[in-house]
Amino acid sequence: MWRFLSTRILMGVLTIWITTILVTLLIHAVPGDPVQIMYAQSQGTTPEQIEEVRRSLGLDRPIPVQYAMFMERLVQGDLGNTIRGGQPVLDVIMQRLPNTLVLACAAMFIAVLIGVPIGFLAAYRKGSLTDITLMIIAIAGISMPHFWLGLVLLFFFAVELGWLPVSGNGWLNLVLPALTLGLSNAAIFARLTRSSMIDVMNQDYVQTALAKGLPRALVLRRHVLRAGLLPVVTMMGLQFAFMMGGAIVVENIFSWNGVGRMAVEAIFQRDYPIIQGFILTFSVVVVLVAITIDALYAVLDPRIRRS
Repeated sequence: MWRFLSTRILMGVLTIWITTILVTLLIHAVPGDPVQIMYAQSQGTTPEQIEEVRRSLGLDRPIPVQYAMFMERLVQGDLGNTIRGGQPVLDVIMQRLPNTLVLACAAMFIAVLIGVPIGFLAAYRKGSLTDITLMIIAIAGISMPHFWLGLVLLFFFAVELGWLPVSGNGWLNLVLPALTLGLSNAAIFARLTRSSMIDVMNQDYVQTALAKGLPRALVLRRHVLRAGLLPVVTMMGLQFAFMMGGAIVVENIFSWNGVGRMAVEAIFQRDYPIIQGFILTFSVVVVLVAITIDALYAVLDPRIRRS
């Protein structure tokens, strides 16, 4: 098990290192002078001020030197300062990151809470009208884009019914964004759970247990459910990354004050230090979640522990 986790940690570190190279090259991927683009809409900016910004960002030096400077600051926990306001980028991100993590975790909870029981029920009723109906609903859920579902929920529950607030950062404000992210992902978990459960139910050891006269409910709970949830656990790590990405859209729809909304604002303002910090932070969070999911997978699967 420790060898398995050590490999995953090493792959995570390699992923983050590659990300640091990409975020260093990001500022040069835009055609033209990046500093001129940053201040294209600013009035009264002098050439001396632009040159000072270029020196502060290290853009007057070769790219390898820029990368070395970036890594030196990164080791010290310094992601630079924002172009607009001069605030430390790390402080700005840390102020908003908890809101995005809360949103993603709430959406994951909703997705698993709804998707897994629906998938289990569909597998148990395989081929029945219940199974067909649930899978049609699941396909419809997967087909709905986040921005459309968010606007529909916003219109009905906030505008028409007035049950929930339109925007903000309170706990009630979390309901609609979490539902928007969670419902579409619940459909994915439902389909995956169904296929996984059906596959496990057809295994010889499950059929043998049923043939020996063990109660069906006991077999489903002790053998089928645990083995069938292994692919679901793996999917949780992948879907968490998609939820973090989907939060960029959802946060802007519901004015949720997270890093996704911050990233969109930074893109419009051409604030490259924030964009670089966001990409790096996003990759670190995704890697940590992936390692956690792999550890949970090892706990659930005895074969990994024994290896």
